[in-house]
Amino acid sequence: MGGSGGGFLPSSSNSDSIKNELKQSMSGTKNAEYETNVASFLNDQLVQYNDRDVKGIQGKLDGIKTALEKDIDGTLNTVFGGSVQKHTYVDGISDVDSLVILNNSELVGKNPEQVKDYFLKVLKDKLKDAKDIQKGDLAVTIDFNDGVIIQLLPAVKTADGVKIQSAKANTWSEINPQGFANELTKVNQALEGKLVPTIKLIKSVNAQFPEKRQMTGYHMESLAIDVFKSYAGERTTKAMLEHFFDQAKSAVLTPIKDKTGQSVHVDEYLGSQNSEGRKGVSYQLDLISRKIKSANNVASIDLWKDALGEL
Repeated sequence: MGGSGGGFLPSSSNSDSIKNELKQSMSGTKNAEYETNVASFLNDQLVQYNDRDVKGIQGKLDGIKTALEKDIDGTLNTVFGGSVQKHTYVDGISDVDSLVILNNSELVGKNPEQVKDYFLKVLKDKLKDAKDIQKGDLAVTIDFNDGVIIQLLPAVKTADGVKIQSAKANTWSEINPQGFANELTKVNQALEGKLVPTIKLIKSVNAQFPEKRQMTGYHMESLAIDVFKSYAGERTTKAMLEHFFDQAKSAVLTPIKDKTGQSVHVDEYLGSQNSEGRKGVSYQLDLISRKIKSANNVASIDLWKDALGEL
């Protein structure tokens, strides 16, 4: 008569199993929501970075070309190079590089320093919308009032190919910019077009490093090619950013051979292997890597924003 009702209640082990299933289900939902939020954040950053006026930049280059040609015999050609040619330009963060090729002009017989001196003098006189123009080791940099920065690299075209200034001397040195662009394109295609967006975000992070620990755009692109040439992970911007900062912190300690022929190494400005300069950059990359791992460990979108720096 006193049959027990215990048969209708779950046993302790069953109760624990149900709790674990519920916990795993909730955890899975939370992780999926976190992954979605991070992907959305990264996409928003890329939208802002891609919001650039290429036609406006080309207009500036046309104005530069007109100013430089006015007082010389012959012609100049301005060609998008560097990050713009490879579609990794980030508005307000990375330079717009342009090769200024001297064609049959009196400047062809000048050395690189003399050509840059001519560029500097003429552009300071003629460009009214530039707030600052400076001559550097290899190029003349123009900082426009609207925030666009254009870097002009004088180049000469010879029977042997295009030449720009040697990184170590006041002489012309052969380069092969198209070869590098082709290699970047090849790796990007192998990664389903995800490498270039990843590089854009890497550049934005690099811009927040202390000035002495910032890498050049060309160096970052070369480092990314090395880091991802055998990559077999997920083809998502999030996964690839994680991979880059985890691997680059070690890779940056070793010089990368310059495939364009411009210099022995693309990153010789950082010195020899394991130099203090390289260790400084490695520290910054490792810091970002650790921030990203911390963000993933606690599923915090805010920590991701802190790691990348929200615009």
